[in-house]
Amino acid sequence: QVQFVESGGGLAQPGGSLRLSCAASRIMFRVFGMGWYRQAPGQQRELVAAITSAESTNIVDSVKGRFTISRDNDKNTVYLQMNSLKPEDTAVYYCNTNPPARDSWGQGTQVTVSS
Repeated sequence: QVQFVESGGGLAQPGGSLRLSCAASRIMFRVFGMGWYRQAPGQQRELVAAITSAESTNIVDSVKGRFTISRDNDKNTVYLQMNSLKPEDTAVYYCNTNPPARDSWGQGTQVTVSS
């Protein structure tokens, strides 16, 4: 079964930056579109950034201009660079394929934006 391991989260001040990484295994990584998703307390999980196998990207409006998604197929890793962080970015961040593979969610990585 495909496995995703997210890392890089933590506590950041408003206006700060974090870079998330997600290592994928048991998957032919390079042929899949990938996505970064987040789930805030009491909210549904949402897709915030996606990257196709051809490396075209799509970012949701709420984080556009602040978040950048990229991938390294040699490392089976997808990244999320988050700049100008806001308190409303606080959430657990997950990666998965896009659309997501059922029952393949990792533990996620907690991002907390607070002064």
